[in-house]
Amino acid sequence: MSDEATPTGSAGHTVSAYDEELEFLVRRISEMGGLAERMVEEAVAALINSDAGLSQKVISDDLILDDAERQVGEKAVLLIAKRQPMASDLRDIIGSIRIAADLERVGDMAKNIAKRVIAVQSMAQPKSLVRGLEHLSELALTQLKEVLDAYSTKSADLANTVRERDEEIDAIYTSLFRELLTYMMEDPRNITACTHLLFCAKNIERIGDHATNVAESVYYMATGSQLSPDRPQDDESATVVVEN
Repeated sequence: MSDEATPTGSAGHTVSAYDEELEFLVRRISEMGGLAERMVEEAVAALINSDAGLSQKVISDDLILDDAERQVGEKAVLLIAKRQPMASDLRDIIGSIRIAADLERVGDMAKNIAKRVIAVQSMAQPKSLVRGLEHLSELALTQLKEVLDAYSTKSADLANTVRERDEEIDAIYTSLFRELLTYMMEDPRNITACTHLLFCAKNIERIGDHATNVAESVYYMATGSQLSPDRPQDDESATVVVEN
């Protein structure tokens, strides 16, 4: 069989070039995941330490992540058109497109945090706020790391575990939201900086949501089934009221 022959699905590839093309997607997704993790870590560190130089690095790295997503999309479309994959191969390719999009959005969230570093430099951040942001980012990063492990091993069980834990991030975000509102009410001079910190906290919470999206894609790739659309959520920030 020549390299241009069309494979018949996941029953065993006889075309080495096709295997290499599939491996390209796996490798690129793994690279995107590593970069997205680092960007989140560095963005939060820049925010807490008022490190403008580090924040600029995160903003620059987002262009690399954007380019990687384009590469995954282009390769996936080419693979579908040229190889006409079926069964698990097709799920893997479609899953790669979805996961690349979520990782690109994680990079956007990190960039958004980095952009607000200068805006909050003038505020003496209470230790409880710093701890809250650090804890929220640690939870989000744990979700991201574990879902990337689930992707590399195609573990449906680990993907489902990651998805079930998303409500913990939501609960911490709601608590942080309430605390930031309290600081703004206690001293109007805190309003500008606290508003920026609110956006940062929301971006971190959204990173957890994107990790959950990746978990759902991994589960689909591994099993061919979709998880229930009713995912666990505990973001109650819309109902938070702080009394005078």
